[in-house]
Amino acid sequence: GQPHSEGIQLLLRRSREAKNCAYCPYSRFPVGAALLTAGGEIFSGCNVENACYSLGVCAERTAIQKAISEGHTSFRAMAIASDMGDNFIVPCGACRQVMREFGTDWNIYLTKADGTYIVKRLEDLLPLSFGPEDLKK
Repeated sequence: GQPHSEGIQLLLRRSREAKNCAYCPYSRFPVGAALLTAGGEIFSGCNVENACYSLGVCAERTAIQKAISEGHTSFRAMAIASDMGDNFIVPCGACRQVMREFGTDWNIYLTKADGTYIVKRLEDLLPLSFGPEDLKK
């Protein structure tokens, strides 16, 4: 099942809180993510940049790596927050592929700075995707 209204609000809040921890001196584009596991735990992450740009990591992947490092591999939802005012924040292609590693049947809450959000299924954000099951064909 998907999170109920109170759970969604908590997930959204945790993504905003994570955004405040972002280390983004180069882009000045803070992003936070909060990942809900199948067991009901929330792992948050922020983007962490590096002077060697390619070594930076996005908020979504940080949250996923934290969850994986604690033994979680089944996810129900993720909320993503930024300071974008007019547009909903969306995950980059690399993050979509990392998210896809853990299935396509979960919700991604894309937010604006004012707290409004839309919900997309991961399968809608990365259609015709390649995943672990394709390696077995």
